[in-house]
Amino acid sequence: MEPEILKVNNLIKKYGPIRAVDGVSFFIRPGETLGLLGPNGAGKTTTINMILGILEPTGGSIEILGQDIKQNREKVSRQMNFAAVYAQLPGNLTVYQNLHTFGLLYGVKNLREKIEASLKEFDLEKFAKTKAGLLSSGEASRLSLAKALLNDPALLLLDEPTSSLDPSIAQNIREKIKEKADTTKVAILWTSHNMHEIEMVCDRVLFLSHGKILLSGDPKTLPAEHGKKDLEELFIDLAREKLTFE
Repeated sequence: MEPEILKVNNLIKKYGPIRAVDGVSFFIRPGETLGLLGPNGAGKTTTINMILGILEPTGGSIEILGQDIKQNREKVSRQMNFAAVYAQLPGNLTVYQNLHTFGLLYGVKNLREKIEASLKEFDLEKFAKTKAGLLSSGEASRLSLAKALLNDPALLLLDEPTSSLDPSIAQNIREKIKEKADTTKVAILWTSHNMHEIEMVCDRVLFLSHGKILLSGDPKTLPAEHGKKDLEELFIDLAREKLTFE
């Protein structure tokens, strides 16, 4: 069995007496997409921000490619990337300038060739000289994803990557991400409130509530295991705390 790309063990984040994340543990292997689900305030984005190094954990550990991020932050940071609809890239820079700037930050080799390939792959060639702030939501999402994959990350963190996009563009984004997971074996942590999307893209899911993992499993079989017709019905009952666990 392949070693984990990401390993999170007993992760805790406290804000005073409140535990926003309370003893969360999970892993992701190469080429695997893990869905992190839960209602607003469940601890999803807090967990992602701790993995990114934006927030300091109160307790627990995070390892990427076997390296603890506390001791090897700079090294492991170049092995991951992030995309989200709400995390807009600098609007005063052109599409090309954004990719060039982030490519330099990530130490991408053969940067010009990589940028040209990314522009073509994500259908952004005609927008190369357009300022990012003038892009449509779909174009901006493609740019964000191109940036997130520019350094060929081993770990890709996606926080609501298709939120607010129309169904056609969202489908296109999902297909591109799945293709990358299949061809490059990037490990993906994906949060979404779109349960249909999660069923399509994720190999496993974790349900968070009040900072704790309530249950996990295959999104295609998990609902039936708990007497629900689909993932959305399961999500709703969990969010409304209608399900209980021994």
